[in-house]
Amino acid sequence: MLAYKVTVAEILEDYPYLEEGDIDACIQYAAAQSDHPVFEAV
Repeated sequence: MLAYKVTVAEILEDYPYLEEGDIDACIQYAAAQSDHPVFEAV
């Protein structure tokens, strides 16, 4: 949702069971995963 310019406030409004820390944790996880090498089958 963030990639589509939805703000954190809008996300929290639509999903009241989430907290801002949950979104931060998702961003940190995605950043960590994007740092791993990806191998393609040839």
